[in-house]
Amino acid sequence: MDFDFETLAADDRYKLLTSTIVPRPIAWITTRATNGARNTAPFSFFNAMGKDPALLAVGIMTDGDGSMKDTARNILDTAEFVVNLVPRAAAKAMNLTSLDAPPDVDELALAALETVSSLKVKPDRIVISPVAFECRLHTPLVFSNQLLAIGEVLQAHIADDMMLDPAKLYVDTPKLDLISRLHGRGLYGTTETAFQMQRPQPYEALEKEKARD
Repeated sequence: MDFDFETLAADDRYKLLTSTIVPRPIAWITTRATNGARNTAPFSFFNAMGKDPALLAVGIMTDGDGSMKDTARNILDTAEFVVNLVPRAAAKAMNLTSLDAPPDVDELALAALETVSSLKVKPDRIVISPVAFECRLHTPLVFSNQLLAIGEVLQAHIADDMMLDPAKLYVDTPKLDLISRLHGRGLYGTTETAFQMQRPQPYEALEKEKARD
């Protein structure tokens, strides 16, 4: 079936996008307000977008009443945020921090999450997260009802026991046990069903192989 996104209602577009673009990694974002108040919330419109500079992009929609979420406001006000990735062990805590709460509520404290100071930005890192990226806002794209925050990664933290070979930057990715957002209102997934394929040869090599046959 065909769906005209120029005529579909926004909620209907969202339903189709989140039912088809799966899995989506989760950016568990920590920020600080200008008054120092801490905030954290998860967002699944997220991914890496480049390496030079190293960029992450996060889409943050408005609240139900159309107001800007605390995370978006803090990013725009301070130009700093931390993206923590979510292991399965932190799933319940992550889910709890997605609740709608007033700006003065510290979701990190609410979910009893241990934190540690970042090295280059003011927002804290979440200790239970095996990977965290300290980011500076590179490019904000502000729309009437959402923010697309493109952040430059200044510092990456990967738990020591998740590194297979630090000298070669080999990460034990399966051991991270990260979860991702799937379809529906509360379905999540892991990497347990991963499979491997080799990249194809360069085109010229394929042509030579055909010629030999």
